[in-house]
Amino acid sequence: MNFIQAIILGIVQGLTEFLPVSSSAHLVIVPYLLNWTLDPEKAFIFNILIQLGTLLAVIIYFWSDLVAIFRSVIQGIKEKTPFKEAESRLGWLIVLGTIPAGLAGLLLKDIVEELFNSPAITAILLSCTAILLVLAELLTKKEKNLEKLTWKDSLLVGVFQALAIFPGISRSGATISGGLFKGYSREAATRYSFLLSIPIMLAAGLLSVIELVKSEFFLDFLPTLILGFVIAGVIGYLSIRWLLGYVKKNSFFGFAIYCIVIATVTLVVSAVR
Repeated sequence: MNFIQAIILGIVQGLTEFLPVSSSAHLVIVPYLLNWTLDPEKAFIFNILIQLGTLLAVIIYFWSDLVAIFRSVIQGIKEKTPFKEAESRLGWLIVLGTIPAGLAGLLLKDIVEELFNSPAITAILLSCTAILLVLAELLTKKEKNLEKLTWKDSLLVGVFQALAIFPGISRSGATISGGLFKGYSREAATRYSFLLSIPIMLAAGLLSVIELVKSEFFLDFLPTLILGFVIAGVIGYLSIRWLLGYVKKNSFFGFAIYCIVIATVTLVVSAVR
């Protein structure tokens, strides 16, 4: 992987991690459509590690919220009333919502790695993201805010996040859809989706760092990773800011259409090749 490829993939990661169009799908499909030949092991580690760039972006964007949540959780533990304050309650619900994806990642890691080598399957799963978004828009009321989040709702959204370990199922698209299905507003569902992404992205990134350090190509690959990391972080921050403004007045139908178009193009190219 050269610097130009790292720059392109960093931009792709930053743009698509938080938009409901599946960053994992784009990190598979873009190299495929551009006919790049990448080392599968390096590409997989690169794709996971540049997520740390977008993780840093979401932490910076929601820093004040995260500090308030952390302080409230600690205070709740000290006072033995962990669910009394809204911020503390939200913190524990984020932990609960992270469990399904964590379990899925541990149990299905090998299968998921294999799927990253299949653009056609990724395209089909990307179409499933489009279907989720359309159903979530058509079948929901979109009334509730995050203060009404329950443990059952959090767990359901967590199950949707678990689906996103497969390349093509958008993590943000799945979790936002899960929130919409439970009646939350687009803004509330999107905000919770971003907060929920932090623990699982951190865990996945740290595991990949360990794998990278153990690999033979660590030092040679490091400059490329740093470049992708920085670009993904900057673009990711801008994407978060844009999407939270966008969902206040707009639906997710446009993203669904985009997913179908990209999936169709990929399947056509795959058939021709």
